[in-house]
Amino acid sequence: MRLKKMLGILVLLLVVSACSTNPFTGKQTMALVPNSQLFPTAFQQYDQVLKESKVVTGTSQSEMITRVGQRISIAAERWLNANGYSGYLKDYQWEYKLIDDKTVNAWCMPGGKIVFYTGILPIAESETGVAAIMGHEVAHALANHGQQRMSADYIQQGVALAGNIAIQNDNDRAAFNQYYGIGAQVGVMLPFSRSHETEADKIGLVLMAIAGYNPSEAAELWKRMKANSGGGAPPEILSTHPSNDTRIQEITSLVPMAVAEAKKFGITSFRPITKF
Repeated sequence: MRLKKMLGILVLLLVVSACSTNPFTGKQTMALVPNSQLFPTAFQQYDQVLKESKVVTGTSQSEMITRVGQRISIAAERWLNANGYSGYLKDYQWEYKLIDDKTVNAWCMPGGKIVFYTGILPIAESETGVAAIMGHEVAHALANHGQQRMSADYIQQGVALAGNIAIQNDNDRAAFNQYYGIGAQVGVMLPFSRSHETEADKIGLVLMAIAGYNPSEAAELWKRMKANSGGGAPPEILSTHPSNDTRIQEITSLVPMAVAEAKKFGITSFRPITKF
């Protein structure tokens, strides 16, 4: 029991002492892995992905990915500077690459390394659609969601270790591992991931609007995502992402907020939505 208490106190001290502030929400978030360690590792992984992939260069689509990415990152810097976070992006190394791959996906690594797969472009349908995706992915990096997920994983593993050390009976230990694994995943980690997706949607809307792209297109994008999924998504409670319907509804409700935020930066009209 004494060892269990000591481990619990140690985990609590680690969490309390290793927190950072999310500038977009004002919330304290877990940061057990500092960006000074996380970013270099992410950059190496990104370079490895590029070496193993067919990177598209010198085309109108690859140039568009770079153009949109630059506009979104500039919008992020403008917002951060205006809200008292000047220098927040000093360690970010923005890079935007298009990879020839049918995968319907895009992602941004911690520190600003971004990949779009050509497979997602038909669903994006326009430069504004690309901006909606770009804003969302950049938001994950800006809000340090990767750092938070790693921190949560470490805490989950630490609690599991503490339980296995503290529980002496083999049957009780087996039951703990079974129920803790399920409970931690469904009750903690999956809701944690879904909250990150919702947060990235909100931040992404603001960024695309400040960059001059109509945030209303984000809801239309997710309607196309829903159609492309064919209705095969798992129940929301068992998913890392909110359901398409939840997402569309939430994004639609946030559009006026994003428009109002863009007006603070002198953006009163948006680029026309022209399909590829």
